[in-house]
Amino acid sequence: MMKRVLASLAASVALVLALPAAASETSDLFATRCASCHGKDGKGSPIGQKMGAPDLTKVKASPAELEKTITDGKGKMAAYKGKLTPEQIKGLAMYVKAGLK
Repeated sequence: MMKRVLASLAASVALVLALPAAASETSDLFATRCASCHGKDGKGSPIGQKMGAPDLTKVKASPAELEKTITDGKGKMAAYKGKLTPEQIKGLAMYVKAGLK
């Protein structure tokens, strides 16, 4: 019983310690893959605005809808299926939904 509790605690600590790294990686991923059109702040770069990129700070889409858009593309946005892992796509969707934080 004690071993299970300790193993569970160790797993929880590992997860908590990994979250800042994952958040940092997602922020970096957004900066390298998304910011050229969506802007660092999510409000759209000049090029992105000309192409019709939405202001991500006002997007009402659910995380699942955002994942689908990132995966399959939409309008002039390229699809990232096969270019990003499902975990990276999910992370970006959650990052956008959380207000780019």
